[in-house]
Amino acid sequence: MTIRRAASILLLALVFAGCTAARTEIRPAQPPAHITDERPMHIASEFEDDERIIGVNDPWEEFNLEMYRFNYNFDKYIYLPVVSGYEFITPVAVQKSITNFFENVGEVRNLYNSIFQLNGKKSAMTLGRFVTNTTIGIGGLFDPATSLGLKKQNEDFGQTLGFWGLGPGPYLVVPVLGPNTVRSTGGFAFDAGIRYALISAPVENNAANGTWITYGVNAVEAVDARHKIAFRYFESGYPFEYYIVRFLYLKYSDFQQMK
Repeated sequence: MTIRRAASILLLALVFAGCTAARTEIRPAQPPAHITDERPMHIASEFEDDERIIGVNDPWEEFNLEMYRFNYNFDKYIYLPVVSGYEFITPVAVQKSITNFFENVGEVRNLYNSIFQLNGKKSAMTLGRFVTNTTIGIGGLFDPATSLGLKKQNEDFGQTLGFWGLGPGPYLVVPVLGPNTVRSTGGFAFDAGIRYALISAPVENNAANGTWITYGVNAVEAVDARHKIAFRYFESGYPFEYYIVRFLYLKYSDFQQMK
């Protein structure tokens, strides 16, 4: 859900720069009632008691609803058509290898965050996965580590901040990335910076046309990330999808933090 492991810094920057214009120019043909500017007043009161019970911290709800609508339009008219084209022209076996490659690159993030969280078991397992898939798996194109019982870990700097006692902060819907909190958004920015320093910067500085190579790799990674997620906006069947997604995301985040 939340779509958060998978976007490039460039793509995020472009979306932030253009989100204001896009929000005014693109509107759903028939937007569900809970994301229009003319929401019935009783909807807010209907959820007030529930929010007190489950402890939802969403002080920027109006902004988040606008971002949810923006993400719906971006997804429908830009992201998903590109993903559909990718799936149409790329053999399934190649798609799987691309996914394996980027997940292997992501093991670097899992490793240093496991270390930051003082978790020796996860650190050793992640290191084992990375070494195995990079060597036997031919640069990460295949995933023999899973067959060998080395379970994939999913760690990020947002979880690391939580481990050291920083609260999640308010709920925040980020352009393209979707459901987040202030902490997870900051964690994503940190992880993206580390990834750029370790992978993208050396390529840009030492390879011919390195910048364009980086842009291309980031674009493929973003497409692969959306390709892996089955969620589609407003196809859930829930009349108040924003609130359901918010609830599920926050509960999932709590679960991840307890692991």
